[in-house]
Amino acid sequence: MSSNVTRHGVGPRMSEASVFQGVIRLAGMVPENTEGQGIEAQTRDVLDQIDRHLATCGSDKSRLLRVQIFLADLADFPGMNGVWEQWVVQGQTPPRATVQALLAKPEWRLEMVVDAAQA
Repeated sequence: MSSNVTRHGVGPRMSEASVFQGVIRLAGMVPENTEGQGIEAQTRDVLDQIDRHLATCGSDKSRLLRVQIFLADLADFPGMNGVWEQWVVQGQTPPRATVQALLAKPEWRLEMVVDAAQA
């Protein structure tokens, strides 16, 4: 395994992902489309982004190591969980933490941070 850090989606402020010694770390994923979107739609949006970024880095959701979920309102917990449970690979569910947080933009209802193993 290489000891080099590989970055994906590099921008002036941050990268979308980095890979080091077979571990992928994604930046906080927030919904791309928020206009009129409830927690279920925003959750699907974020999970779709996670799928895309993991694929770019040579992995998938069956290799999640840890997920941190930040909700603007804990009342959205059941709606987010409903979408999550349909998406996550049963038998491969990762350790996870969910907390309420003041997010950077008021239209964002959630943000997810993911670590995963490369395939």
